[in-house]
Amino acid sequence: MTRRRNATAAHDASLGTILLGWYDRHARLLPWRAAPGLRQDPYRVWLSEIMLQQTTVATVGPYFLRFLSRWPDITALAAAPREELLRAWAGLGYYARARNLHACAQIVVATHGGRFPDTEEALRALPGIGPYTAAAIAAIAFDRRSAAIDGNVERVIARLAAIETPLPQAKHEIRAVVERVMPATRPGDFAQAMMDLGAGICTPRAPACARCPWQPACRGAVMGDPERFPVKPIKRKRPTRQGVAFVLVNARDEIWLTRRPERGLLAGMVQIPTTNWTTDGPQPAEIAICRPRGRGWRRLAGPIRHVFTHFELDLQVEIARATRPPLGEGQWWPLARLAEAGLPSVFLKAVSAAVLRGERPHGR
Repeated sequence: MTRRRNATAAHDASLGTILLGWYDRHARLLPWRAAPGLRQDPYRVWLSEIMLQQTTVATVGPYFLRFLSRWPDITALAAAPREELLRAWAGLGYYARARNLHACAQIVVATHGGRFPDTEEALRALPGIGPYTAAAIAAIAFDRRSAAIDGNVERVIARLAAIETPLPQAKHEIRAVVERVMPATRPGDFAQAMMDLGAGICTPRAPACARCPWQPACRGAVMGDPERFPVKPIKRKRPTRQGVAFVLVNARDEIWLTRRPERGLLAGMVQIPTTNWTTDGPQPAEIAICRPRGRGWRRLAGPIRHVFTHFELDLQVEIARATRPPLGEGQWWPLARLAEAGLPSVFLKAVSAAVLRGERPHGR
């Protein structure tokens, strides 16, 4: 029995060594990664990991470079006005990440002297840093032996071990396997190698098993059906909410923008005026209250559809010409510079449907 356990442990350890060898030959060139042999910059690692939460590498790359050019270190980012950061974030989605990014930067500067803590426990105490992100930063930036397990890693390990338990219940089994195959050295490279393996080889559909360094040991591949793993529970259908948004344009081709409340969905972001978004849809009285003062309000044919994580939104769009300054707080913003306003994508869709596709309110 002891001999068998030793053989299993040696086999598991060899998988980590094999993966590091593959990574040395095939590592992706990414703007936040240090060149081989150089130490990783914790600021770049943290910034990239926050941006990459539920967002693809291809999307994040240009944002990361723009952020780095504008705010090259944690001190610069902490000193930036939050509104500027939110505008720069527009298009990445999940805007709570941007607010937490700013709060985290300020705490690191004020409490830690501008240096990130180097343990998972201390990192998790910072805003916006959960278990995976803390493990990733600890491993990649500080070479801590931390198991950084994201969706890519879950898929790779579930296939390697042919784990039949559905997610998320399988997370403990997956972690146990990761900790067994993790090598004693280079934990940061191992974490990044796992990410690269899942992103480029062990993909959700049509995995390239013939090019996988773990293919001989992968139980999912041996079974001939790796795509069956990880086993997932049946998805619940997203509920649909409804609302009305208002595009108000003045004679100078400027659009009226307001700001969302500091709590809740898209908190603190710039928006066009809108009703609440509910499953029953807004009542006429609410629409009348939320609609700014304007001339010739008309509703576009059909709503725009936008998908959030937990619900889908059907948003009716109305457009009008401003006759007097609207009541309440807000600002006029030139349509020609709309991309700089920091509007979340749902509102960009609404404005595009109303204005940028050639429709203009009557009254000019």
